[in-house]
Amino acid sequence: MIFTIEEARDILRIDGSDNDAMIFALLSAVPPYLEATTGYTAVNGEYSPLAQAAGRFLLQLWYYGDNAETDKLQRVIDSLLKALSAERAQA
Repeated sequence: MIFTIEEARDILRIDGSDNDAMIFALLSAVPPYLEATTGYTAVNGEYSPLAQAAGRFLLQLWYYGDNAETDKLQRVIDSLLKALSAERAQA
């Protein structure tokens, strides 16, 4: 898992565990999404800072999908995914 449920709650600025099932589902989707879009996989279960940044923004976009800031988040995510692809190519 790229983040713990507690870290995800902090990223999303959520108190309490009422939405943990949804958050856990989103957390579970981040690594396969990164792999499908960039070919990136964690090394020994460790994610690069760039992958973690992309994961943070993905969580925000997916959780708050109805937010007016989704276009801005998507542009940031697209840039991070390009950079993650380049990082992977250099490895």
